Amino acid sequence: MEVIILSSPEKVYKEVSQRIIAAINKKPDTVLGLATGQTMLGIYQEIIAAYNKEDVGFSSVVTFNLDEYLGIAPNDPRSFRYYMEENLFKHININIKNINIPSSIPENVEEECEKYEEKIKQKGGIDLQLLGIGRDGHIGFNEPSSSLLARTRVKTLTEETLRDNFGEGQCPRFAITVGTGTILEAKEIILVALGEHKARAIAQTVEGPVSASCPASALQLHPKVKVIIDESASKLLKRKDYYAWVWEHKKEVNDLKLITPIPGPEYRKE
Repeated sequence: MEVIILSSPEKVYKEVSQRIIAAINKKPDTVLGLATGQTMLGIYQEIIAAYNKEDVGFSSVVTFNLDEYLGIAPNDPRSFRYYMEENLFKHININIKNINIPSSIPENVEEECEKYEEKIKQKGGIDLQLLGIGRDGHIGFNEPSSSLLARTRVKTLTEETLRDNFGEGQCPRFAITVGTGTILEAKEIILVALGEHKARAIAQTVEGPVSASCPASALQLHPKVKVIIDESASKLLKRKDYYAWVWEHKKEVNDLKLITPIPGPEYRKE
């Protein structure tokens, strides 16, 4: 797990979007796992700007969203399909057939979950999964106590999650979510967090024990995770200086030269 701490949300948006764009330019048929929420808006704006400058194209990209509320129409402004359409899809050249979001009004909920899992497998799995994180450490809608090996399924949402997403207004109480186990099968994962209100969740995710009490902590088990956060979200990290040092010096590995040897004993060649 690599922790990248940047000085502002704007720098986070740019860093994350550049990584996504680089992945698509390297593999035009990249399978992207996408997330919603306030944190993602700046990232999607950067991606749209890059598309408008012809720095990236989406004609062959396949997307799978993490989750969707149940019991609301797809064109309801509260739905994640509406969010994605308004904030990304209608601004780029993505093929509508390559967009995958769980149905908010499926005929059979269990079958919808099984079909979603199967379609991810048919596409060869997620190449790059984008994640946000809740204040309680949830990823997708895998709330605390969710199995760390769970697959796509229906989840009952916590009061805290509902307040964060809807305030005190009327809201759906159930959602289909990709499971933590499914997320961990992505080839690469980027977790993004901004603000001091996410600092506790980030500290538990990066430095706490792996526990269902903080579902995001399961990311410690993945071989290729980037946690990209702003200064405010890093406030409770105990090894913050080390993460900053690694980020500052990482590129030097490409310019390694033999360190001046210290005189020592000669070894006989056999």
